[in-house]
Amino acid sequence: MSEGVVYLVGAGPGDSKLITVKGLELLRNADVVVYDQLAGPDLLKEIKSGAELIDVGKKGGFHKAEQDSINQILVSKAKENKIVVRLKGGDPFMFGRGGEEAQELIDAGVKVQVVPGVTSAIAGPALAGIPVTHRDYASYVTFVTGHSKDGNAEAVDWESLAKTKGTLVIMMGVSNLRETMQKLVDFGMDSEIPVAVVHAASTPAQRSVLGNISTIADICEDNKITAPAVVVVGKVAALHDILEDLR
Repeated sequence: MSEGVVYLVGAGPGDSKLITVKGLELLRNADVVVYDQLAGPDLLKEIKSGAELIDVGKKGGFHKAEQDSINQILVSKAKENKIVVRLKGGDPFMFGRGGEEAQELIDAGVKVQVVPGVTSAIAGPALAGIPVTHRDYASYVTFVTGHSKDGNAEAVDWESLAKTKGTLVIMMGVSNLRETMQKLVDFGMDSEIPVAVVHAASTPAQRSVLGNISTIADICEDNKITAPAVVVVGKVAALHDILEDLR
């Protein structure tokens, strides 16, 4: 009987064709697939007959399984000598809790490997015509979550981020977008800095809007832009209206 193993696989930003070749191969050979809400639903059609599917996704703050429960599922299935794929939207280590799961698995003596995925933090803006770096506008980019562990708002240093001259990409930041933009202004960021928001990147539902720090919250409300979405703050965001949709 073969040794159990868990593969932390990035499914990409939403389009099922954007998973890596290695990730797809592992998915097709898995005995158990533990998947998230943002993993492309078409990918589940690739799973072999007889494989066990476990939905642990979350949407709108509702968790089908808490993180401790997910960790235990991964450990127990691997210890049954199963090939387990933990399928995550985007990249497992980009705000995907992949690092936490890897730690738990290693502590439990379970073999674990990571298969990187295309993160929506870069792909989302790109597909909306926004390069997160550009020699004329931004030589660096900062990725930040709009939701911190246990709701700890102090975990994000908005005062320092407000001083950035590069691109700021905010993941999971739509629900508190107005408050976040106000924090950036309060800490000194120019309210005229361009801001773009890309919803459901790479999927047929993709939509994007452009404004600035002072207007983007109203624009998102008017256009009913909801999660999942990526927020891009910086001069590169204005390229959205020049390069447009690059899907």
